Amino acid sequence: MNPFDIFLPLLVYPIINVLVVIYHLLVLAHIPYALGFAIIGLTVVIRGILYPFTAAQLKAASKMQSVAHHISALKEKHKGDSKRINAETMKLYKVHGINPAAGCLPVLIQMPIIFGLYTVLNEIAKTSSSSVVSFINNIVYNPALNLSKPWDTNFFGLGLGQAPSSVLSNVGFLIFLVPVVTAALQFVQSKMMLPQNSGEIKKTEKKSEDFATAFQAQSTYIFPVMIGFFSFSSPLGLSLYWNTFTIFGIIQQYKISGWGGLIKKK
Repeated sequence: MNPFDIFLPLLVYPIINVLVVIYHLLVLAHIPYALGFAIIGLTVVIRGILYPFTAAQLKAASKMQSVAHHISALKEKHKGDSKRINAETMKLYKVHGINPAAGCLPVLIQMPIIFGLYTVLNEIAKTSSSSVVSFINNIVYNPALNLSKPWDTNFFGLGLGQAPSSVLSNVGFLIFLVPVVTAALQFVQSKMMLPQNSGEIKKTEKKSEDFATAFQAQSTYIFPVMIGFFSFSSPLGLSLYWNTFTIFGIIQQYKISGWGGLIKKK
């Protein structure tokens, strides 16, 4: 049996059912562009479910950043003695009540849910043909949720199943706002994850900067560009999901640790 066949009913199908419920509620309320707003509503629901996990991850990251300069000092003091550095680092974590694994578990929990949501949107936003009606009606848990006709994938004049790259000739250069906004929001969130003094590395500390720190700084700029490029060639429904997800992530990040590296210390 294909492992993906097990993954679908366990994760993807429940997400689709939630999406269909939200869609039907919006249709009953005569809300225009119901599918687009249903995607936004679904993203909010997913964010709500993940809130305690992402909060734990952000708090763990904040604690790790607070002792980063101590770890740099330890590496400089015990240079070449990896065993001593590891032992002293673990002592430091214990004193400050830091669990190094606390930031890993939330990520592991989030990834399958995010991947499942990506799979859902990639399927339902592709087309408005009768094949979607058959696909949805075969997996909804309650016949009352069945679609009687294909849903309208139009969202403010743009097809949720269309990629910005495919409508460039029709819409014009304004369509570049989609990848630009997507990249900008991702940059803001990535920058907020850094400590406020991240850009102020002293000469004495520069020598002790490890690969992980350098990679984090570079990915702050590289990752948003990659996401922006990805959104340009992916269905607009995915960009709608990703931008909603990122906006709520920025709000959550601000509530827990403020603006972070987005605003430098004076």
